[in-house]
Amino acid sequence: MNIGDSVLYKNNQLIAFSKPAGLGVQPDKSSDKSLLDLAEIYCKSPLQVIHRLDRPASGVVLFAKNKKALAHLNQQFKNRSIEKVYLAVVKNPPEKPEGHLIHYLYKNTNNKAIISDASNSSAKKAELNYKVIGKIDNYSLLEVQLITGRFHQIRAQLAAIACPIKGDVKYGFRRGNRDRSIHLHAWKMTFEHPVSGEKTQLVAPLPEETVWQAFRIDE
Repeated sequence: MNIGDSVLYKNNQLIAFSKPAGLGVQPDKSSDKSLLDLAEIYCKSPLQVIHRLDRPASGVVLFAKNKKALAHLNQQFKNRSIEKVYLAVVKNPPEKPEGHLIHYLYKNTNNKAIISDASNSSAKKAELNYKVIGKIDNYSLLEVQLITGRFHQIRAQLAAIACPIKGDVKYGFRRGNRDRSIHLHAWKMTFEHPVSGEKTQLVAPLPEETVWQAFRIDE
């Protein structure tokens, strides 16, 4: 891939990319190049990881170019002032066309988010809003707005209401996608610029894949 073609936004403080599915945000146990590796080659300087996105998912990933920008964005995440909107393709539509989900999640030894209850001291509260914004023959498209940012949150919470994400066999979808991706896309991110204070919105275009492209959405 040409990493330069994936740049969504850049200035002296930050740089954002539209991550393709299958590419890790940062180095892992594999020997594969990560988005961070490629981004640092592109920028010819070190970058700071602000947030993460699951390897099989696609969409907006934002990096900081210095520690001051990193601290500012970390504080926004902590304050929950950053708005993150995802798109998810599911085969089973939810019972209600829109709703608010609250679960308690903990991460098990198999790197999976498990639904628990509030009495479990290791479980963290997970909240999101969803609404159905599109339908084609076999699938529904959900817009998901995160309120908290827990490990595998969207994947686990949608699976908990019998709506596993297309391709996500880890959370109950019957069949994986051929490229091992899942149909989860970090679509929009809105944050405050660390210097100007200006509200900035990033939008990652839908992947060039048949099912994604079958949904016509206004960006």
